[in-house]
Amino acid sequence: MKHFDVITIFPEMLQAVTHHGITRRALEDGLFGLKTWDPRDFTVDAYRRVDDRPYGGGPGMVMMAEPLLASIEAARQRQREAGVARPKVVLMSPQGERLTERAVRELSAEEGVVIVAGRYEGIDERLVEKCVDREISIGDYVTSGGELPAMVLIDCLVRRLPGSLNDARSACEDSFSAGLLDWPHYTRPEDWRGAAVPEVLVSGNHAAIARWRRKQALGRTWERRPDLVDEAALSKEDLKLLQEYRSERAKSK
Repeated sequence: MKHFDVITIFPEMLQAVTHHGITRRALEDGLFGLKTWDPRDFTVDAYRRVDDRPYGGGPGMVMMAEPLLASIEAARQRQREAGVARPKVVLMSPQGERLTERAVRELSAEEGVVIVAGRYEGIDERLVEKCVDREISIGDYVTSGGELPAMVLIDCLVRRLPGSLNDARSACEDSFSAGLLDWPHYTRPEDWRGAAVPEVLVSGNHAAIARWRRKQALGRTWERRPDLVDEAALSKEDLKLLQEYRSERAKSK
């Protein structure tokens, strides 16, 4: 079982993970465990304050180090009692590295992850330096807090757990799993409002279908995310498929 602990002042938001979809089923099947920790429960003042004004001035508030540290230590202790020797502490932060399939694979190897969902202008940097193993961003934009990014990370990790998906091949064939975007998908009806499914997909020729899908994945990645395509590292067959895709696209315009 993989263990997740989330440090958040809005623990009820995590119900999106525990109450719905693949993550709910995986939780019910015992594939992972999830516990939330509210830093306000570790404060010592009557107002349960977890934030204060930033030194040096400026707008907004900053989350204080001590309540967060106490929350993280409680989460670590829970995971150690569950058999996790050293839980990885991840801070969801716009300043972090971009969440990629590679990062997901690396974190998938961890038995336990403690996720800190920050709020306000950020958290005291001293806490980051003392406790955080990795800072992760889900994109070059800012959300109101770290809860949504935390749920994105949990979803990415859970769907890689054996048994979480109805078909284990799904995770292997997703976009980015092989470094490329996914190929186009089609379902019934075969003709929808005058648009037909590509003939190869209804041909029954599995080798031709596999070749078409690879070509589409290469071409779509080249068009939409050229930064992911290193043509020098492609095989001769992949280069041939990519050139076919380019020629076909040029003729269709």
